[in-house]
Amino acid sequence: MNITDIKVRRLLQEGRLRAVVSVTVDDEIAIHDIKVIEGPERLFVAMPSRKEANGVFRDIAHPISPMARRQFEDAVLTAYKHELALHPQPVIESLPLGAVAAAASPAVMG
Repeated sequence: MNITDIKVRRLLQEGRLRAVVSVTVDDEIAIHDIKVIEGPERLFVAMPSRKEANGVFRDIAHPISPMARRQFEDAVLTAYKHELALHPQPVIESLPLGAVAAAASPAVMG
């Protein structure tokens, strides 16, 4: 698996949800609505999911092997921390990784 792009779509500071991220794999598949969540001991990555009629949440897409999950989570958390360092305040609009000029605008910062 070759992760070719990661976009941090939203940074949040309230609640446990810290970011919403999109990942592109092999320049061919995009996975949206990946969440960075603050757990009791560490940040973790939650894959996009949907709630079934019985109330159980099921992942829509997810890594199969533990190695792929580790690679995916490490890449997402690294991108999140990089974006957080660039934009310590929450960013409301969708920003590609490293979009410093757009984030400096008062309209984006809210």
